[in-house]
Amino acid sequence: MITTVSDPASSAPSSLRTRPTLLFRLRDWQDEASWSEFYRLYHHFIFGCARRAGLPHADADEVTQDVFKRVAETVHEFESDPARGSFRGWLLNLTRWRIADKFRARKPHEKQFPSGAESDDARTATIERLPASDEDHAIWEAEWQHSLLDTALARLARRVPAKQFQIFDLYRRQDWSVLRVARELGVNPATVYVVSHRLTKQLKTEVTRLSAQLG
Repeated sequence: MITTVSDPASSAPSSLRTRPTLLFRLRDWQDEASWSEFYRLYHHFIFGCARRAGLPHADADEVTQDVFKRVAETVHEFESDPARGSFRGWLLNLTRWRIADKFRARKPHEKQFPSGAESDDARTATIERLPASDEDHAIWEAEWQHSLLDTALARLARRVPAKQFQIFDLYRRQDWSVLRVARELGVNPATVYVVSHRLTKQLKTEVTRLSAQLG
């Protein structure tokens, strides 16, 4: 079963990992293709974090939209100050603060802040807010790796023949035996091995590409 994929780009300087291929292009508000790509890649990640923090669907969707709006307003500030850290870390903090805002907006008896989140009463302007803790970063890194793998899998599924991806999915992701996959899909066992090996390599390449692109 595929559970995690290492990030070969993680050792690259944080200010270089996102900027060259996508983040730098976001400074141009008229670049609809780059903004569409950014939304597609990060929407699920941000929304999923909000949901896992305990927010209902509607609130999680509002958090996601608020984060994207804030990125549009301030991405040029991040580009001009790479010392603020990696883009993903910056996005993590934006999302945490928006989640905290949603909990803060609840009625008094409903308020319950997620771990590590703070109300606006305890925070100053966005640029001065405290960064996430090491524990938060560890949790969010796991979330990010999961989102990265999902995105890479979706790209792989669009690029290869449907039956080959089905072989890969059943054998590598759902842990079916080689004989069961071969029997159910009408292929020989050698085909299962060959296709699974080839698509596993392609998946790792796609993850590497995404990691380098997104930081």
